[in-house]
Amino acid sequence: SVFTVLILTLLVLLTVATFLWNLLVLATILRVKAFHRVPHNLVASTAVSDVLVAALVMPLSLVKELSAGRRWRLGRELCLVWVCFDVLCCTASIWNVTAIALDRYWSITRQLQYTLLARRRISNVMIALTWLLSASISLAPLLGWGETYSPEQERCQVSQDPSYTIVSTGGAFYLPLCVVLFVYWKIYKASKFHMGGRRRNAVVPLPEAAQVKEASQEPQMVFTARRAAITFQTDGETWREQKEKKAALMVGILIGVFVLCWIPFFITELISPLCSCNIPPIWKSIFLWLGYSNSFFNPLIYTAFNKNYNNAFKNLFVKQR
Repeated sequence: SVFTVLILTLLVLLTVATFLWNLLVLATILRVKAFHRVPHNLVASTAVSDVLVAALVMPLSLVKELSAGRRWRLGRELCLVWVCFDVLCCTASIWNVTAIALDRYWSITRQLQYTLLARRRISNVMIALTWLLSASISLAPLLGWGETYSPEQERCQVSQDPSYTIVSTGGAFYLPLCVVLFVYWKIYKASKFHMGGRRRNAVVPLPEAAQVKEASQEPQMVFTARRAAITFQTDGETWREQKEKKAALMVGILIGVFVLCWIPFFITELISPLCSCNIPPIWKSIFLWLGYSNSFFNPLIYTAFNKNYNNAFKNLFVKQR
C-alpha cells in the first residue's frame, strides 16, 4: 500500500540521516584540534555508538521489517551478530548520554575539584565502563544465557529468558534512567539555588539618608546607588548563571528525548517475557524504531547548544569546496 511505502521510505531516510549526521560529528571532532578534549570525547563516544546503530543495526532491522510476517531468513550466524550489535550499540548510546549528563553535573556543582585533568580522567573511565558494561550485556546470550534464534519459527530477537530480561533491561535502561533523572534534578536545584542567592545578595537596603561617597585612597571601589539601595550587580545574569541555565536546558532536552524514545520499548521488553503477554508485532516495531530514532536526535541536541560545532561545520564544508 501507499502507506507502507511511505513508512519504509521514512525508515530508510531515518537510517541514512542518522548515519550521516553522526559521521559528520565524528569528522568534525577529528579535524578540529580544539575538540580533542572533554567533553567532546564523550560526544565522540556517543557518535560512535550511534553511527554503529545506523550502520550495523538499523539496516538489518529494516530487512526484517520487509520480510513476510517479520520473519528472519538470514541464518543463525547473522542473527546472533545482529542481536549482539543491537544490544551493544544501543546500550552504549544510552550510557554515553548518561555520561554526558554526569559530566555537565560535575562541571557545575564541583568546579574547584573537577579540574581539567580530573575531568579528562573521569571521562575516559566513564567511556571505558560504558563499553565494557554494554559488551557484557550483549555477549551474555552468546555464552548460553537464553536463546536468540528459533529456526522453526524463523524468529530472531533478544533473549526472552526472564532472568536475562531483568538484568539486561535494568543495566541497559532503568539504571541509567535513574541516574539521569537524579542528575537533572540536582542540576536544576543548583541552578535555582545560585540564582536565588544572587537575588538575595544583590541588593542591600540602606536608610534613605545614607549617601555613597567615593573612597579617597587607592584602590577605589565604585558603587551604584539606586532608590536608597546599593547594588553590586542587578542587571543581567553572570556568566556562570548563563552557563548553568544552558547546561540545565541541554541536559533536560537530552534526557527528555531519551526517555520518550526508549521507555515504550523497555517497558514492553520487560513485561512481555515476565507475563507471557502477546504484544502485536506492529507495536513492537514502532517501539523499536522509536528507540533507534534516539541515535538521530542525540547529535542534533548536543550540537545545537554549542556554537563551536556550527562554526566547525561551516568551516569543514568551506574547506571541502
